Amino acid sequence: MSRQSRYSPEVRERAVRMVLEHGGDYASRWEAIRSIAAKIGCSGETLRKWVRQSEVDTGLHGGTTSDERARLKELEREVRELRRTNEILRKASAYFAPGGARPPTQVMVSFIDDHRTEYGVEPICRVLPIAPSTYYAFRACEVDPTLRSKRALRDDDLRVGIQRVYDENRQVYGAPKIWRQLLREGIEVARCTVERLMREMGLQGRRRGKRVRTTTADDSGQRPPDLVDRKFEAQRPDQLWVADFTYVSTWCGFVFVAFIIDVFSRRIVGWRMSSSMTSDFVLDALEQAVQARRPGEGLIHHSDQGSQYTSIRYSERLDEAGIKPSVGSVADSYDNALAETINGLFKAEVIWPLGPWKHGERVEFETLKWVEWSNNRRLLSSIGWMPPAEFEEAYWRSQAAEPAELVLT
Repeated sequence: MSRQSRYSPEVRERAVRMVLEHGGDYASRWEAIRSIAAKIGCSGETLRKWVRQSEVDTGLHGGTTSDERARLKELEREVRELRRTNEILRKASAYFAPGGARPPTQVMVSFIDDHRTEYGVEPICRVLPIAPSTYYAFRACEVDPTLRSKRALRDDDLRVGIQRVYDENRQVYGAPKIWRQLLREGIEVARCTVERLMREMGLQGRRRGKRVRTTTADDSGQRPPDLVDRKFEAQRPDQLWVADFTYVSTWCGFVFVAFIIDVFSRRIVGWRMSSSMTSDFVLDALEQAVQARRPGEGLIHHSDQGSQYTSIRYSERLDEAGIKPSVGSVADSYDNALAETINGLFKAEVIWPLGPWKHGERVEFETLKWVEWSNNRRLLSSIGWMPPAEFEEAYWRSQAAEPAELVLT
């Protein structure tokens, strides 16, 4: 900031005019300057500079005029300001690398704290999208938490709940399912609030990748008809099962994991892991499902045209259990879309985040944990945002209540 002059422009102009008008009354110009300067209250050298600058401004002498000097000072000030702004932005880029429309307030406050001694708070705030009052208010709330808004205090509690739900569900839930789980626990919160806090916390749900084909059709055998026709719907448990398997790469070679899913509740009723892609391991998954569920008549088993599912041994076991086989078309994942979805979730939530895999034993153990979680705690939108086991329990309770109502009537 420039130093304020003791003399107003009017005083300076009058002193210069007196020197120019009465210079002839003295032996020399310097004598006139000294005499008038004493009366004005300034030094002779100061008045001499005023006179000299006045002559430059009027064109009597060459040099930089007062307007040009002022313009140069303004340009120099602008250059200094731009250099400081560029330096602030260059250093801020390391803090705001993730991008976004506006960096979080806490991140900007941290940046200001680190550089306030060098640039000052106000110059940094002019560059960043934050007001100085916001910075000081944020710092005041850190010193005295009682000054924080009710929304900020509630956000702290919600962050704890969001992180807990995220960790308890294998860190695969996105905002919709975390929001539903919080509502189930009696925590009233808007979905947009959960989305905002998850962005601030750096949390996001797991996404599925592209499907890799593992089906090898058996063209030599007779295939069962397609009894489903892409209508994966069921009105009760054990009315329609879908089956498929996928592969996992380990340091010891490939292993294969087969699943059987109940369409009504999306529950995994049977699964098996094997190091060979033969009909034995899918037959073991079917045996587990049959023994665990003891299905009645009318159950349909749907799969793709893989040779494992169209083999004679597999077909005979279905016939022994009274299960009708159904097979989709070749190389069309939509004909077995529900099973493909389970495979995709399995890859996205277990295989990719926990890999690389040394051996199949660890794959089998992690699959066991994932199936237990998926059946008993995973929320599914297709069945009313509840876990498969809970959905089946609700169905059986409703079936048990209907006969009682008939007796009362």
